Amino acid sequence: MLRALAVDDERPSLEELLYLLTADPRIGSVEGAGDATEALRRINRALESGPDGPEAIDVVFLDIQMPGLDGLDLARLLTGFARPPLVVFVTAHEDFAVQAFDLKAVDYVLKPVRKERLAEAVRRAAELRGTATRIPVHEPDPDQIPVELGGVTRFVPVDDITHVEAQGDYARLHTDRGSHLVRIPLSTLEERWRARGFVRIHRRHLVALRHIGELRLGAGTVSVLVGGEELQVSRRHARELRDLLMRRP
Repeated sequence: MLRALAVDDERPSLEELLYLLTADPRIGSVEGAGDATEALRRINRALESGPDGPEAIDVVFLDIQMPGLDGLDLARLLTGFARPPLVVFVTAHEDFAVQAFDLKAVDYVLKPVRKERLAEAVRRAAELRGTATRIPVHEPDPDQIPVELGGVTRFVPVDDITHVEAQGDYARLHTDRGSHLVRIPLSTLEERWRARGFVRIHRRHLVALRHIGELRLGAGTVSVLVGGEELQVSRRHARELRDLLMRRP
């Protein structure tokens, strides 16, 4: 039975979340907090009480955008504790999924909260607490990236991504089965995935070397065929790309 803390600065949202959590048979007890500062004081009492103490908290259901200390700030603080509670983000904003999973969140639930979707988050937390008791929160898999599809968080294997396209502050991840939009700059993915064989070929495109099928040289132009799509290579990146392809096993 999980001991839960729900945190939301909007009273109606907090009451709805408390109601849904109370109705879940895997939740043994649940408390509410109206902001992250109040939640932090409650979590400090839980940590002082110990994992088996009367004040213990197993999982925090946490809103992100709150005045003062926000949900991401609180999650960052919790990563500094030796035995922090699990964290499930419950938010109306899909833009922070990557940051949330970088902070080792168990799940990312979008508002308006559906009973079935919240039940899935509770199931994940219960499994983690039951099979890996008293270890730090769930480590995200570096071989996958979380994306939101219709309010459900799915995990796309990085090896399936053929190329990435910049779209303002977002990046579109292309695979053979479709594409996914994430709120993360192309430059961040370039740095994060350089060791995985991703190369910048243009200010708008990052490609996986293993998915390049052809290098095409034209009259003063260079392009590559990636996943059936032809992408232009800028002059500044052309020489580096040719060298990398020549050295590719």
